[in-house]
Amino acid sequence: MAKVAFLVDEIFEDSEFQVPYDDVRKAGHEAVIVGMAKGKQVTGKKGAKVTVEQGSSDVRADEFDAVVVPGGYSPDKVRTDKKLVALTRAAFDSGKPVAAICHAGWVLAEADVVRGKTVTSFHSIRTDLENAGATWVDKEVVEDGNLITSRTPADLPAFCAALLRQLG
Repeated sequence: MAKVAFLVDEIFEDSEFQVPYDDVRKAGHEAVIVGMAKGKQVTGKKGAKVTVEQGSSDVRADEFDAVVVPGGYSPDKVRTDKKLVALTRAAFDSGKPVAAICHAGWVLAEADVVRGKTVTSFHSIRTDLENAGATWVDKEVVEDGNLITSRTPADLPAFCAALLRQLG
């Protein structure tokens, strides 16, 4: 059983959190909601509410087997937390799956893990990822080593399949 960190804050894309979260749990893995402060309730773009189970000060990358960053506007907030960015970087450097969908590429750019990698994202952050050193492509899912990226909620089946495959 793998332990997977889901990095969220306010205005996450509801389905981009819930679908992978549910799929990870259905596959028998542990899913942990990690955010800036333990106990903080955050709300999705469409109104879903989740409570942060572990704050960024309370976790280390070696506690997790993978990191998932849902999209929406949450990644713009997540990337301002140096500890969440460091968690993402450490997981990536350890060869653990790091999965980001839609606007979550912002966190990958902040963690400096896309340099020399091929990724995808929501089209509006293409330039951000290219400026961070990535090669951007328009595909439903891109796996470049342990980095998994997708564009939109429509890509969730392929995104989740890649994540579960890498979790083993």
